[in-house]
Amino acid sequence: MDEYGNSGEGRATRRDEAVRAAVEQGLLGPDSPIVGLLDVTGIRESAAELRAAFAEVTAPGTPVLHAFAVKATPLVPVLRLLREEGIGAEVASPGELALARAAGLSPDRTVLDSPAKTPAELREALALGIAVNADNPQELDRIDGLVRSAVSRSPLGIRVNPQVGGGSIGATSTATATSKFGVALRDEGAREWVVRAYLDRPWLSRLHAHTGSQGIPLSLMAQGVAETYALAEEINRRIGRPQIDTIDIGGGLPVNFASDATAPTYAEYARALREAVPGLFDGRYGLVTEFGRSLLAKHGTIVARVEYAKSAGGRSVAVTHAGVQVATRTVYVPGSWPLRITAYDGKGRPKSGPEVVQDVAGPACFAGDLLAEGRALPLLDQGDYAAALDTGAYYFAHHYAYNSLARPGVYGFVPDRATGVRFATVRDPQTLASIVAESGGAHAGALTTLHTPGSR
Repeated sequence: MDEYGNSGEGRATRRDEAVRAAVEQGLLGPDSPIVGLLDVTGIRESAAELRAAFAEVTAPGTPVLHAFAVKATPLVPVLRLLREEGIGAEVASPGELALARAAGLSPDRTVLDSPAKTPAELREALALGIAVNADNPQELDRIDGLVRSAVSRSPLGIRVNPQVGGGSIGATSTATATSKFGVALRDEGAREWVVRAYLDRPWLSRLHAHTGSQGIPLSLMAQGVAETYALAEEINRRIGRPQIDTIDIGGGLPVNFASDATAPTYAEYARALREAVPGLFDGRYGLVTEFGRSLLAKHGTIVARVEYAKSAGGRSVAVTHAGVQVATRTVYVPGSWPLRITAYDGKGRPKSGPEVVQDVAGPACFAGDLLAEGRALPLLDQGDYAAALDTGAYYFAHHYAYNSLARPGVYGFVPDRATGVRFATVRDPQTLASIVAESGGAHAGALTTLHTPGSR
């Protein structure tokens, strides 16, 4: 633990020092008006807390793989850092697998989940020995053919949907009656089909389910795991041996976006699972987890310069460089994805003064591009900075190219006694040349060469 500790207060202190240092060291300023900052100390602490929480509840010697959901923060240096902290990778596309491999993740620390795996993706995964969870009967048919044609070291399983219901955010609820993921266990004949699939395939050794993420209460998450465990027990009982040796419980621990506190914690979730499903932890099953948002969210901050301060209809408006391009969910669905905003002055110091109800707007050309609406903050002036907190997952690494706005640079930081804060580049700011290239610049005249027959 560093001198600041791993509390919310410690995170806030590190964040404030990093914002000031980013301005002082030129990472933030008039010519670089938006950055993403990642608290490396905090990320390491979250990884350690995850490992410790499950070590506390599992029997000694139980194989446990914590696989980070790459979709949450698909940045190679982040994956490499987590690998160093004992965390593997859960991937859901060829791109995510390529990122995991670039970060040095070994196949035995990688899990492939996706509802739309192509034959080529499955072939590559099985050739590498990556664990694969089949999403549906048609995919399992494809795997049958691949297993018959070549020997594979891949642990293989089926993803099921326990259909235990949804949480407060429908888009992140994956165990509803009509979820697109997995085999819906309560549909007519589905449970028996799953059992038969294992009876007919001795090489199926895993069972996977994921109830959802943000907006899902711990009780519902535990219920989803309990249903999955009960199915594994039924299958092994029907087969007469422990064919299923590993249960993948997914991830989904919600994040508290209302304060710096970590709530709920991994320890609280692990204890809730042990109480609800004690047999899961007695050493008979290996475990896989797939946490994403909860590992990274509270350790990331988007900081944007206030380009103009104005008023409209009697309300102050701070026009910044952070909007829909970095906070897409917040801008389009603010009720489900609100973000805390902190005000800093032009030197990167926390801003004080009376709070004023104001809007914090982004740079995109539509009226709804607001990071925060009607928020009480110290009045943001031109040249100040607005920081969107808890944005380390599903924010600055998921760029939305509205108005061809450039992807911001991302920098990791640690406290440093010599310099105050030391930074490392995680991702360079996107250049205008890159934007042009991604927008077909090399094919500028392509459409002018096409003519309707007889038009000339």
